[in-house]
Amino acid sequence: MSAVLTELRAAWHPVAAGTDLPPRHAFQGELLGRELVAWRADDGFVNVWENRCLHRGVRLSIGTNDGTELVCRYHGWRYASRSAGCTYIPAHPADAPARTICNRTFPAVERYGLVWTGEDPVGEVPDVAVLEGGHTDLRHLPFDAPADLVMAELGSLRFAPVGSPSGEPVGVDVVEIGPLTVALTASDGSAESSVVVFVQPVDAAHCVVRPVLAGVVDAADLRAVRRHHATALETLRTSVEEIARTLPGPEPYEVLLERAPVHVADPAPPVAGRTAPLRVRVARKWRTSAEVMAFDLESIGDPLPTHQPGAHIDVHLPNGLVRQYSLTNGPGDTASYVIGVKREPESRGGSVALHDTVREGDVLAISEPRNNFVLRRDSPRTVLIAGGIGLTPLLAMARALHRMGAGFELHIFARSDEHLPFADVLETLGSSVHTHLGLDPAATGVTLGELLAEPASTDQVYVCGPGPMLDAARSLAAAAGWADEAVHFEYFANTTEIDVSSTFEVSLARSALTVTVPAGSTILEVMRENGVAVPSSCEQGACGTCSVAVIEGQPDHQDVYLSESERARGDRMMVCVSRARGDRLVLDV
Repeated sequence: MSAVLTELRAAWHPVAAGTDLPPRHAFQGELLGRELVAWRADDGFVNVWENRCLHRGVRLSIGTNDGTELVCRYHGWRYASRSAGCTYIPAHPADAPARTICNRTFPAVERYGLVWTGEDPVGEVPDVAVLEGGHTDLRHLPFDAPADLVMAELGSLRFAPVGSPSGEPVGVDVVEIGPLTVALTASDGSAESSVVVFVQPVDAAHCVVRPVLAGVVDAADLRAVRRHHATALETLRTSVEEIARTLPGPEPYEVLLERAPVHVADPAPPVAGRTAPLRVRVARKWRTSAEVMAFDLESIGDPLPTHQPGAHIDVHLPNGLVRQYSLTNGPGDTASYVIGVKREPESRGGSVALHDTVREGDVLAISEPRNNFVLRRDSPRTVLIAGGIGLTPLLAMARALHRMGAGFELHIFARSDEHLPFADVLETLGSSVHTHLGLDPAATGVTLGELLAEPASTDQVYVCGPGPMLDAARSLAAAAGWADEAVHFEYFANTTEIDVSSTFEVSLARSALTVTVPAGSTILEVMRENGVAVPSSCEQGACGTCSVAVIEGQPDHQDVYLSESERARGDRMMVCVSRARGDRLVLDV
């Protein structure tokens, strides 16, 4: 790599005007031979990414910007704003994409009406003092000529300063203020204007000239000023391109394209136990209902990992406890994580610590998001049923479906309006939200029966809430003829009394290890004692994180995560609570 190219890769360059990124638009740019896609999310964040889908390499600039995600036009892969992580693969609607499926991103800064980025820029976007007092955007023009040739010829540009008595173009004084930046000043009598010209090196043989006029031009004169400068720049382009045609073509830039590795399509490698690699600061804490406190958790350092609707995180509390909370964020909303925490009257310390101890500004350790409650986005009708704080994962699902314009119903059961969390967010979801307030268990059962009656073969239902409500919903769904794979549920906790009285042997096939699980210990604990890594989260048999495949033997299921049909198959089990019915199990670990 040449020294010049190395220097260019370490610099900031403009690649678009701010006006090139209107809402819901994707802009194609190019810098140093690399194609880029730039787009603005609804929250104003500007994304600059490699312009290709990780699936088949199709340009993402022809995709759809839905305000929070960029959707590939070819097979519908979705990528989240900020992180560029894949959030949904239509060909695998029931699976959460691996966290490793993430497009390449570049830093982006808006300044002087331009969007700046770079391959690996050092420092900040350079200050240009003459533009700090205000500026006026001028027309940008592509040149079929190398950037260094354009820089050498910019001194021949002629224009009339604003307010010039003659209005005739005059010569300019040139001051170089950066490797590809010059300030051109024209004077005519008492009138004087400066134009700062930024040259964007598209590739070795092409560039884009992006002039910015110092000072703010009166609206009445703006069109005439822009037309005058566009004409002057057109004249310069003609002469420069004539010169370029007489010169030998430059050596093309070497573009370092990073081929997407095959492993991006593989599931993320398992992480042993409960880890908390992320640090977040409590940016905001507020009461969102009579019993629920909301927490806005912003990253300290790197951007937060991509998550999908239904995902949860482990929160490691100051008192040493670890609790799981669902993310309520909408799709592509990766600026922070928002959770809701109900104060439990019989709290063992988790919800009380968050309500009473944790304050705004505190730093918490959390896990990366996990998703064992995956939303399919291809159903024409999705029914979401929440009991109280069970709304949190379903709120994220509803926001995703609402954003996509998909058909869904969100039914929320709560004691009263005062017990309805995130009411402000619910208002944004329109007529799809239905509240059922103050119902006793019998009336709740009747209403659930009505909601689950006569399902279509393409319907999907997701339920989250208290255990008795979920048990009732599952029974009613089965009686109404819902297919087992169309009914999805998430329990708050496993209230089953766990029987740990048995002793049995477990062979770990891939680890070539056989261990004995004594009475009083779990399979998960024994595996840890023997150095075998298995991811876990709630460790109550509710979240599904520690699910492992069973090769031989009959599991004694004691979790609430698996469905009846999954239990009957006996090919998976939760090692945090489940045990063996016989003397031996063989697990795919």
